[in-house]
Amino acid sequence: MNSHDQSIESTDGTRLVVRRLGVGDPVVLVHGSGGGLHSWAAVAEHLAHDHEVWLPARRGYGPSDVPAGTKSFRDETADLIAVIETARQSSGRPVHLVGASYGATAALHTALADPRPVRSLAVFEPPLFAAGAEIAPPLDRYRAAFERDDAAAMAAALNDVTRVPAEIVAAIAASAGDRVPDPVEARRSAIGWLHDLEALAQDSTDISRWSSIAVPTLLLAGADTWEPMPTTMATLAATIPAARYLVWQGQSHFVTMTAPTLVADALRQFFAEAPPV
Repeated sequence: MNSHDQSIESTDGTRLVVRRLGVGDPVVLVHGSGGGLHSWAAVAEHLAHDHEVWLPARRGYGPSDVPAGTKSFRDETADLIAVIETARQSSGRPVHLVGASYGATAALHTALADPRPVRSLAVFEPPLFAAGAEIAPPLDRYRAAFERDDAAAMAAALNDVTRVPAEIVAAIAASAGDRVPDPVEARRSAIGWLHDLEALAQDSTDISRWSSIAVPTLLLAGADTWEPMPTTMATLAATIPAARYLVWQGQSHFVTMTAPTLVADALRQFFAEAPPV
């Protein structure tokens, strides 16, 4: 599937690089922490057969700009609105907004701030439990490890935030074997994580604020994802009026990579059932 990259300028002048592929109703896919233009690639390839897919690299993640200063979800919202407006103006239609993990939290903030150009909202496992003052200590540890380029210490600080069980961390490490990460990509991911932690530290764990989201909403989760994600998702499902809640058996927080066809098919069906424009 052919694709091309373009730059979109956010309200503060930050340059965002967006990959675009396919033809049809526009879909904006927002990546999680440690991701980038590649994060939704497998899902996007499936959706692009009948949708125009927009894949932004969030600020802090190359090849988009890495602005100086501390990032917030206000910045993320402004960036996504800029991308959504560009997609809407290009197609003449409102967009389907989809986010995974941290990207799902950013999508929630955006749909709450300005729902007008959003036709539907789909979010996969936003880490709403990881926010506020409790993020400050691991953020400090991560920043110190980042400054001395200590990958092991950075990973340990992140595990305090994500709460990935030790056996899963070990399994991921074992599957990597002797493969050495590309140093450029590893550094790009590390910078992005730093800025995402800054935004999380300024955010709130108050799930009730999402109750005013009125656009058609699909909540997605894997049955095998660790706590507190299942409890968080169940609370979110009870909070957003009329939200659909789909839990995939045998899947976890990595489903967009391990089962992209499953994800794409669920999204395609949800989009097809959204109210006409």
